[in-house]
Amino acid sequence: MVDIKKCSFCGSEIEPGTGKMYVKKDGTVYNFDSNKCYKNMILLKRVARTTAWTEKAGIEKQARIKALEKKE
Repeated sequence: MVDIKKCSFCGSEIEPGTGKMYVKKDGTVYNFDSNKCYKNMILLKRVARTTAWTEKAGIEKQARIKALEKKE
């Protein structure tokens, strides 16, 4: 059975045989679907929830909208 992985930065699915795996010295494993995600997380040290095009940013935005609607 094929193991489908998710990108550690943007949250999209990675097809088997593609993508990039990054292992830190402490043993933490990150999987990336593209070089764009790798550069944003590792080299530029960006946070996924503040980067507009990621899935995690969309979830964060929806949570903020719901909180504002509840407040009103």
